[in-house]
Formats: sequence, structure tokens, C-alpha cells
Amino acid sequence: MSDEPIDVAAALSAFDELWSPRIVTRVNDYDVRIAKVAGEHVWHAHDHTDEFFLVLDGELRIALRQGGRERTVVLPRGAVYVVPRGVEHRPSSVDGASILMFEPSGTLTVGDRHEQVPEHVDVTTGHPL
Repeated sequence: MSDEPIDVAAALSAFDELWSPRIVTRVNDYDVRIAKVAGEHVWHAHDHTDEFFLVLDGELRIALRQGGRERTVVLPRGAVYVVPRGVEHRPSSVDGASILMFEPSGTLTVGDRHEQVPEHVDVTTGHPL
């Protein structure tokens, strides 16, 4: 990781792949990841960690399933939200968004439990910038 400041806008302009996070830096044992998203991700859950989202541009929707109920939170630009560990969720964006996430290093983008993963979703722990 770099010991120089990182321009997040420049980092986002360096790639075009959707649902394919890039690791901007690390904080202790956590990755700081950025991603471009559009359409739907997959229903998934992280059994051992919360997942932090910050919307840098656009709008992100996160559908949540918990206790037999389903709801959707809408995050406009500048909004943050934490999906608690174990909660099934499916991020999506109708018109596209850029997001920043904090996750423990090595966390898969599709969590510990997930539905079938379509080809457009990158099952990864994040790619270096």
C-alpha cells in the first residue's frame, strides 16, 4: 500500500468493471475498497463481520432480509450504512453508483452464504489498485 495520499476519484477512473472492488488502502486488518456498481449484486450474508458502505456518487439501494421480513434502504450520495453481520442483503443501483466499503481483509464480495453468482459479479477479496 502507498504511503502517499490517494485520490479516490482518480482511482475510480482507473477501472470500469462493475461489482469488482479495488483495494485503496488498509487500516489495521481492514481493506478500504472502492467499487463501481450498476444493476443488482447477489443476495448474500457475512456471518462474521458487519459491512460498511459509503456512497461516493449515485444512489445505492440495499435490500435486507431479517427475521422473515424484507426491506430496502436507499443511500443517496454521501450516505453511509452498516449491514450488521449475518443479515442477508443485496446491493443494487438502477443508474449506477460509486461506493467505498470497509471490510476485514480477505472478505469475499459474496460473503459466507450467497445465491448463485452470475458472471457479471466478481467473487473476490478485492483487487489491488
